[in-house]
Amino acid sequence: MKMLICGKGGSGKSTLTALLAEYYGKDGKTVMVVDTDESNLGLHRFLGVNHPTDLMDQMGGKQELMGKMMSAMKSSEGMMNLQLFDQEWKLQDIPSACIAENGSVKLLSIGKIHHAGEGCACPMGFVAKQFLKNLKLSDNEIVIIDTEAGLEHFGRGVEEGADAVLMVLDPSYESVLLAKKAADMTASLSLPMYFVLNKVTPEISSQMRKDLPADKIIGEIPVDQDLLSAGLAGKEITGSSQSVMPVIQNIIAGIKSS
Repeated sequence: MKMLICGKGGSGKSTLTALLAEYYGKDGKTVMVVDTDESNLGLHRFLGVNHPTDLMDQMGGKQELMGKMMSAMKSSEGMMNLQLFDQEWKLQDIPSACIAENGSVKLLSIGKIHHAGEGCACPMGFVAKQFLKNLKLSDNEIVIIDTEAGLEHFGRGVEEGADAVLMVLDPSYESVLLAKKAADMTASLSLPMYFVLNKVTPEISSQMRKDLPADKIIGEIPVDQDLLSAGLAGKEITGSSQSVMPVIQNIIAGIKSS
C-alpha cells in the first residue's frame, strides 16, 4: 500500500508518519517513508536517521528538471508525454545514496528548497507524482508519503500514485475546512480517505466531530507530552506512550477493514 498523509501546517503529519512507520516496521513490513514536503527539514530526525541525498539531485537537479518541463510545455501535449522514468521501479531500484535507514524503516526525500530565490517547487511535485506512479511494491512493503501543508499536492496530482489518503486534523477551524475540501477532491479521484484527529481532549474531539463525517474518522491521538517534547527537541518519535500505541493500532485496523 502507498499511504499519503496530508493536513494543514502543524497538524501533526510528520508525527503520524513516524508513528505509522514504526508500527509497520515492528510488524515485519519493509517501510519506505517518502518525504515530498520541500519545506519540512526535520522528518529525518523523527525517524532517527540522517537526511539522505535528495532524489531530485540524483536525477540531475532542479534546474535540469525545470528545463525539461519548460521545453515540454511548449507543445499542448508535451507535459502529458514527459516521462522521467523509463521503466517501473521497485524499492531496491532506488539509488542507495537517496535512502537513509533505521532498521526496516527507510527514508527517501524528493527534494528541498535550499536557497533564497531558487524558484518554485513545481519540479519536486512532478518528480513525486511520477515516482509514486512508477513505483511497484511487493506484498510486504508499505510506502508512507508525508506531503507539504495544505492542498497543493492535489493540484500537482501526487495523489494519483497513492492507494489511500490519511488527513491529520488539529483542533482548528482551518483543519475542518481543509478536511471538507480534501474529501471532495479524493472522492473525485475515487480514493479512500480517512481522518485522524490529533492533539485532542474528549471535549475537543466532541466539538470537532460535529463538523466531520463519523465514518471517516479512524483515530484520535490525545494530547501527549512525550510526543510534544520529542517533536520540539527534534528527537526520534516513538509510540511507546500507552495513550498513543492503541490509537495507531486502531488506525491500521480501520484502514484494513475499509
